[in-house]
Amino acid sequence: MSLGRFAIKRTLQGIGVVWGVITVVFALRFVTPGSAINAVAPLDADQATREAIAAELGLDQPLYVQYGQYLFDLIQGDLGFSYIRGQAVTPLVLSKIPATVELAVAATVVAIVLSIPLGVLSATRRNQPVDYGATLFSLFGISTPNFWLGIMMILVLAVEFGIFRTSGRGVDIADVFFSVVGPDPFVDTLLGWLSYITLPAIALGTYFTALITRLTRSGMLDELGKPYVRATRAKGLPETLVRYKHALRNTLTPVITVLGLQLGTLIGGAVITEAVFSWPGLGTLVIRSINLRDWPLLQGSLIVIGISFVLVNIAVDMLYAYLDPRVAYE
Repeated sequence: MSLGRFAIKRTLQGIGVVWGVITVVFALRFVTPGSAINAVAPLDADQATREAIAAELGLDQPLYVQYGQYLFDLIQGDLGFSYIRGQAVTPLVLSKIPATVELAVAATVVAIVLSIPLGVLSATRRNQPVDYGATLFSLFGISTPNFWLGIMMILVLAVEFGIFRTSGRGVDIADVFFSVVGPDPFVDTLLGWLSYITLPAIALGTYFTALITRLTRSGMLDELGKPYVRATRAKGLPETLVRYKHALRNTLTPVITVLGLQLGTLIGGAVITEAVFSWPGLGTLVIRSINLRDWPLLQGSLIVIGISFVLVNIAVDMLYAYLDPRVAYE
């Protein structure tokens, strides 16, 4: 199978997954207690008023008609209208995406910077103190809930020592770039941005860091024991070149796959971390829409998260097929 046909196949599968997500999200509204009319109608509304609201929302139509109209609106980019907030859902959800993506990318950068060097050191110094420390760190990172870690860091590093901010986004990442040519000092803007994003990025990326560390360590141990590594050493190549140019390069293919999949998970799974740090992203929007029983907003947020996850997975599959063409031909 060529790379083009592989891309078409993955795209069609992604469309099927998105359609499944939309169907499940649409059906959830009808299996949960309560009525969408209650979110719109006044508390003292009579039956005639409630029936008029149901007709305006299309809730008096058969279920398949409502489903068809919902799909038609989604194709046009209309995620609905939040009657509680009094505004359209689409621009509201889209305005929260940059903050969530910024936090997910920052957590991924933290994971890459820490995990790959630590995994290499752990593999090349097996059964030494560095290896024991890396293994202990991996165990701590995988077994520690990120909400507990976030609260502990807030209490110690933000409240007790005042090094970082306790909550909020503060400085937009775009302001950091514009400060290079703008009137604001670049260093002050950068430090201000770091004071807000460091703690949530560490809390969100700790599990990710531990996972990649273990994956890099096991991959390096596997590669260092292969015949081609012994052959390169026999030819007299420097040990640094053997480790980082040959062994680590062959280890990175599965690491890149996991990185991409975890990035999609971080975008959709940052709900708890955003809630702990009051980060104004999609996760915080989902929590607030649940508390307010704002169904159109909740449905729109879940659909956008699902689409983001599918897009990231398709991109990772394409990158993986490019790095290892055998994947596209299977």
